[in-house]
Amino acid sequence: MNLPFRLTPAIFVFCLSTSTALFAENTALIPVGRPEQVWNNKGGETWTGRHEANVIESAQGKAELIFIGDSITHGWDTTGSGTHIWEKTYAPFQAINMGFGGDRIQHVLWRFEHGALVGISPKVAVVMIGTNNWRNNTHEEIAEGVEEICDQIRERLPNTKILLLGIFPRVSVDPWAGANVVMANRLIEKLDDGEWIHYLDIGSSFRDKRGRLIFEIMPDGLHPNEEGYNVWAEAIRPKLSDLMGVEVPR
Repeated sequence: MNLPFRLTPAIFVFCLSTSTALFAENTALIPVGRPEQVWNNKGGETWTGRHEANVIESAQGKAELIFIGDSITHGWDTTGSGTHIWEKTYAPFQAINMGFGGDRIQHVLWRFEHGALVGISPKVAVVMIGTNNWRNNTHEEIAEGVEEICDQIRERLPNTKILLLGIFPRVSVDPWAGANVVMANRLIEKLDDGEWIHYLDIGSSFRDKRGRLIFEIMPDGLHPNEEGYNVWAEAIRPKLSDLMGVEVPR
């Protein structure tokens, strides 16, 4: 019996690659640590040391507010220009900064699995993660990873509301970096349930009237400087105050 067609080598490779892609595992969902990471700041902070410090802070059970993310969030304290703003605005809530430079979604999941959220029940978790996944994951995978982050917080901290921020805009020599972030945000936005997860995209706060990134507040096209952190704090203040149930100080 003759088959109606034969798979040419090219068609066979295409089908194989397509089926592989369809069943490929989303790497953003596989927890992994970064014990080799050392940052060039204040004596050389290590990834493991920062995580262990977070675990100790959480175990004290005092935090009313936590921030979860990557280097952009990390910059609120030891690596960036947001320290003074953090001290007067968020420190009064015994806030814990769970931002780690270079982290991707899978690294945050690892931290969750290893005690980062044990012992606390904050009123609000401010979450922004995913920008470092743009090169290795599709926007759908990034959004799926952010959803898993939110699910883990809801499971581990059932009384905590989530202020889920849209991933900040970024300018790169590779235009796909910014595009992947924009497309991921369109999916992340749908996680807002109006009760426990509240989505807020403040990306426009870092752009001018023509939609261009303002390099005076984001000099490298991604990370805010001190003025940029002030813009961030002001942009989330109304919603954060509402979720905290008290006015967040300036």
